Amino acid sequence: MIGSDPYAVLGVRRRINAAGALTRLGGAIMAPEVVEAMGAASRASVDIGELQDAASRRIAEVTGAEAGIVTTGAAAALTLAAAAAIARWDVAKMAALPHAGAFPHDILVPRTQRTGYAHALAASGARLIDIGHNDRGTGAGVRGLEAWEIETALSESVVAVFFSANAASLADLPTAASVCKAARIPLIVDAAAQLPPKENLRRFIALGADLVAFSGGKALGGPQASGILAGRRDLVASALLQQLDMDVAPDTWTPPRLIDRTNLRGVPHHGIGRGFKAGKEEIVGLLAALERFVTSDDAAANAALQRRLEAIAVALKCFEVTLVPASVTGRVPVLEIAVGDALAASARLQRGDPPVHLSERHAARGVLTLDPQALLPEHDAPLVAALRARLHPG
Repeated sequence: MIGSDPYAVLGVRRRINAAGALTRLGGAIMAPEVVEAMGAASRASVDIGELQDAASRRIAEVTGAEAGIVTTGAAAALTLAAAAAIARWDVAKMAALPHAGAFPHDILVPRTQRTGYAHALAASGARLIDIGHNDRGTGAGVRGLEAWEIETALSESVVAVFFSANAASLADLPTAASVCKAARIPLIVDAAAQLPPKENLRRFIALGADLVAFSGGKALGGPQASGILAGRRDLVASALLQQLDMDVAPDTWTPPRLIDRTNLRGVPHHGIGRGFKAGKEEIVGLLAALERFVTSDDAAANAALQRRLEAIAVALKCFEVTLVPASVTGRVPVLEIAVGDALAASARLQRGDPPVHLSERHAARGVLTLDPQALLPEHDAPLVAALRARLHPG
């Protein structure tokens, strides 16, 4: 039996994660109260639509949005957001997706916002249309997204505009929101990795976003297969309809409160999001993690992380290390380690026993980054030992 030590039984190596709350490393380390809430949720049967209604109320409170649902990650939230923008309340369109060629399905994507994660939008059946220029991103100029670049691309086939939020792009968000509001086109914001600070839970809705996607399994500290889609009630309701188990008898179906049945000309079948169904355990676990996150003290948490990084930096005095405080990263403090050939160094660390992971985000400039978000305190000493044994000072 798998029991209390599943990885030992399965022959899967435990890893020292100093790379951050990454999906490929299992995301966040969940707090005991989150694990306990998920276990309690598993021991009952509930109506998932009713549970999502309850989740919506709590998500709305903390984000300032009209509504919200729990998804199976931020990428799933983006697919559902795109599907909602395409189908709205139209059950025939819901049934057709991802085959959307017979009706409007274009989503505008500024070139400054185009990332690999935009594939999640296309999974809905949306056609992604690149607009604007990437002068700022390529270092070829200073201009970002401008209103006319969106306005020129608008047409009857456009159902939404996409925006990927980060520190560099945020200045362009009010421009995008203003144009979308005037054109009555939803603005979908990918804010998957924009927590902390907790203020960002409300920031994007306040700036005019119609739908916002957050990851639940990273800084929020929820289940890895969880996320949030928050925003306009009608769009969130459409997303929920396309996620729920709809193998129901129309005569006995009681829709969630989010869904106004008078807007529907029939009861939809399973939607494009059926494979993204959120279980009762993920929904409750996400809500428990969200509660813990919004009541936490960011300053105290970052101060504790910085003290740990300062001690690690002292132990690595033979290396060129730079402590970057949370006030600079905008999230949590990190430690940058100059190592020369960063990818080769990272490969050596991962091949060791135990395997060690540092962030490769700045590998191009010969730096590996120690991100402490998922680093257990008891791993600090073995991490230092592994770094000293396997790395060569840059």
